[in-house]
Amino acid sequence: MSVRDVGLPERAPLPGTPDAVTIWEVAPRDGLQAERIALGVDDRIHAIRMLAGAGLPVIEVGSFVRADRVPQMAGSDAVLAGVADLGIRTPVLTPNLHGYHAARAAGAQDVAVFLSVTETFSRENLGAARAQTEAAAREVVAHARADGVRVRGYLSMVFGDPWEGHVPVSDVTRVATLLHEWGVDEVSLGDTIGVATPGQVRGVVDALAADGIPLDHLALHMHDTYGTALANVLAGLEAGIRTFDAAAAGVGGCPFARSATGNLATDDLVWMLDGMGVRTGVDLDALTETSAWLSTALDRPTPSRVARALSAKEPA
Repeated sequence: MSVRDVGLPERAPLPGTPDAVTIWEVAPRDGLQAERIALGVDDRIHAIRMLAGAGLPVIEVGSFVRADRVPQMAGSDAVLAGVADLGIRTPVLTPNLHGYHAARAAGAQDVAVFLSVTETFSRENLGAARAQTEAAAREVVAHARADGVRVRGYLSMVFGDPWEGHVPVSDVTRVATLLHEWGVDEVSLGDTIGVATPGQVRGVVDALAADGIPLDHLALHMHDTYGTALANVLAGLEAGIRTFDAAAAGVGGCPFARSATGNLATDDLVWMLDGMGVRTGVDLDALTETSAWLSTALDRPTPSRVARALSAKEPA
């Protein structure tokens, strides 16, 4: 079944929402790195090409990290080279200078660094205290700026931490302000364990804006652990956010955080935005075909409600 069979959702714009947004597709990196089955280079290239064919303008394609730490990302240099002709943004994660130089040697023109708002997650995930990871990220940002390379800053544990619990908004603004002052092009606010609620999202976004970070320098990266990811996206839209991270078929989560389940499914996000009259440039039929391929390759069902509905043989 396809969107053409069932029809798109009726378009009913909400006051205060934008005409268009950018979807930052994370399935080939943030998604696949958390899956038990590691896809080979050729399969990852194929998935990225399918996603680009669906109209996604930014696709995160790999991570230049230690293969023994994240084996699913081995061969990211070959993946990056294999999609160099797509004509879209293909960022890669480079958490330190070693990774940055390797990514640049592979042709990267678009990179990202990764920081934790909380101390415990920084030690558990990156294996170092926040002061150390912040120093390493600052070096990468400085080199990227000098090289004319786009650089994004990911913040994890923005809305809650499985070890520390509540995360003060002041801790979020501290790290986000650091990234902004260093010169990152965008700060992605991560709900790493999926515990955020809409009022909390609005509060964090408003606090960052009050501290001088432009809204067009912010993005939201929601997980759907408790089924609130789309509600949180709506809160972000109303707060002025115009870039949202998502993963086709809802793949991934966080391999280093207890209880974290999948990313917000790009399929579900596009369905909602289409219904609101918000342009994404994404062909939902082509996207759900990609999601079906990914689910088969990973040998597991998709958590995306839209992908499941459109793949059903008979309407419910």
